[in-house]
Amino acid sequence: MTPLVTVAVPSYNQGRFLAEALDSIFAQALPVEVYVLDGGSTDETREVIARYEGRLAGWRSERDAGQAAAINEGIARGTAPYVCWLNSDDALLPGGLAKLLAILEADAAAPMAYGRVWNQHEPHGERRRNVEVRPFSEWLMARMNLVSQPGTLIRRAAWQAVGGVDASLRLAMDYDLWWKLYRHSGSAPRFVDDVVAVNRIHPATKTNTLRRDHYLEAISVVRKHYGRVPWKWWLAWPYAVWWRSKEGT
Repeated sequence: MTPLVTVAVPSYNQGRFLAEALDSIFAQALPVEVYVLDGGSTDETREVIARYEGRLAGWRSERDAGQAAAINEGIARGTAPYVCWLNSDDALLPGGLAKLLAILEADAAAPMAYGRVWNQHEPHGERRRNVEVRPFSEWLMARMNLVSQPGTLIRRAAWQAVGGVDASLRLAMDYDLWWKLYRHSGSAPRFVDDVVAVNRIHPATKTNTLRRDHYLEAISVVRKHYGRVPWKWWLAWPYAVWWRSKEGT
């Protein structure tokens, strides 16, 4: 069956989560093509890939230029009309992609669709609906990343038009991409008021280990696309960078 969605799965030493991520993709009620882009992991990742190799459209495991470059590589290798990426420590919920696809097929002008996402806290797997996802507005987008990346689906034509994710960015490449898609298409991303994916929170995530760098990179993205940095970013700094790093959230 011709794939409808290309899914890139960037990974590095996340073998303990990778099988769950792949299972969640293959459980979607859609034909998908999946590419695993591993940065040369030294854990059990290669063994996990071997178990799924027959179902993957492609994979590689070697040192690479980072997460953003790996995402671009995986999407470029596919041919499906819709694209997304799923980090190897996240997961899709049953029917999640179908809900996003329905919105895009009903609105040809929309460059992307996104839905609500759960945070899942490790090691106990607690789930809470607490990801800050909101209906799109430019004013609000300039003050927060109101899109949660695991819950997104993008039209390939729109992805190609903006050149995919910016490989020079290490942490806020998703936030930058939403801005690029919005600016280039002139059409707002479409919001699905349903939970479609799971964002896993654990101590090794880049968001937790590089919180200050992530915040600064997000500020640079806002300045580039919005022309200025709203005061909210400076007022929220103590909580977003210092306090949340203490909480591990």
